[in-house]
Amino acid sequence: MVKVVGVRFRETGKVYYFAPGDLEIIDNDAVIVETARGVEYGDVVLGIKEVDESETVQPLKEVLRKATPEDKVVVEENRQKEKEAFEICLEKIAKHQLPMKLIDVEYTFDRKKVIFYYTAPGRVDFRELVKDLAAVFRTRIELRQIGVRDEAKMIGGLGPCGRGLCCATFLDDFAPVSIKMAKKQNLSLNPSKISGVCGRLMCCLRYEYEVYEQGELGQNSLSFRMDDIGDDDGELVLDDEEYDNTSKDSKNNNRRKKHHPKKKTHVKADKAK
Repeated sequence: MVKVVGVRFRETGKVYYFAPGDLEIIDNDAVIVETARGVEYGDVVLGIKEVDESETVQPLKEVLRKATPEDKVVVEENRQKEKEAFEICLEKIAKHQLPMKLIDVEYTFDRKKVIFYYTAPGRVDFRELVKDLAAVFRTRIELRQIGVRDEAKMIGGLGPCGRGLCCATFLDDFAPVSIKMAKKQNLSLNPSKISGVCGRLMCCLRYEYEVYEQGELGQNSLSFRMDDIGDDDGELVLDDEEYDNTSKDSKNNNRRKKHHPKKKTHVKADKAK
């Protein structure tokens, strides 16, 4: 077992483990850590705890220090620089007429690298674009192609349910979703009904799938007693539409009984000996 803290670099991003070292770190602390991309500023979402060594990526890097008010000023300056870099990159893309869509720009905390996230239908030759960007920003440039699900996570929006996208509000990572999950839950297989704004299957199809897979829910088990859903007096309360439908069903049943009366069965009693 090793002691770790969980650090997140975006509001709804993956949680990464770091060794706390001798620092006293609690939830919601801001820290400075070293990653593969360089020195980064992150928020602690999991306080010090012990986890199995197999759950961490070795070698486990330590938290460099707690963030100071000056560090937060640097982060705000980076956010402003990212907006400016976004506009500049859009101009360069239009200049080179590249078939790509710019999604987001991110500065590392130490400003030694600028990362441009984009989507494209295929591979893009952006060598000339990188040269132009490097001449403007005078730092290391990285262009990273992402998928449509990552695009929806970064941009955000509203889902078919009217709520914020799951990926942009609380999901840490994407889990695989298949059409089998929709079939198991007896959902409509119309693509417009089960697809999210990204055009892929909705992540929420996975939420109840395990319950259906275990057989606890399904068409065969959806039965209940009418007296279980009545009011306090044990009477069933129906709205106008339900009452009309119930009356029609009752009349149809009565008609069937008149056309098909039940046969009476006579049983002869044995004579007493």
